[in-house]
Amino acid sequence: MSLRADINSALKQAMRDKAAARLSTLRLINAAIKDREIALRGEAEETTLQEADVLAILGKMVKQRQESARTYEEGGRLDLAERELGEITVIEEFLPRKLDDGEVSAAIDKAMEEVGASSIRDMGKVMGALKSRYTGQMDFGDVGPRVKDRLAQGGERAPGA
Repeated sequence: MSLRADINSALKQAMRDKAAARLSTLRLINAAIKDREIALRGEAEETTLQEADVLAILGKMVKQRQESARTYEEGGRLDLAERELGEITVIEEFLPRKLDDGEVSAAIDKAMEEVGASSIRDMGKVMGALKSRYTGQMDFGDVGPRVKDRLAQGGERAPGA
């Protein structure tokens, strides 16, 4: 079953269960996906989103809610922070399992080998290969500097990576 079908199935189940908070979050997910499809209509011939696009949307939604929760906690609004964290839990149900440090390092090694990366000029190729295969499974904000360090060292494996 596709990710979109999973989300719609969960939405219908939340309606049956009368789970208002879950239903609200699932509707937000669907709205974000539809917004992206509408934006694509003007840009490209292909208007249906791929699984990787949906995963990217979900990842962005999680990051937005993490930032909001942090802001609410700093402002003493624990009730709102708790609601944001609850939304994160629902969104993360549809994201693949996050890779641990060892798996991320192995993925970087494999991507560098596949694209024949040897210098910092190949960073875009390596990141493109990683994003096409591991969207939603790793934080590319953390992975980018690791790839850059590895390429700056001539492609050799960095200590501790």
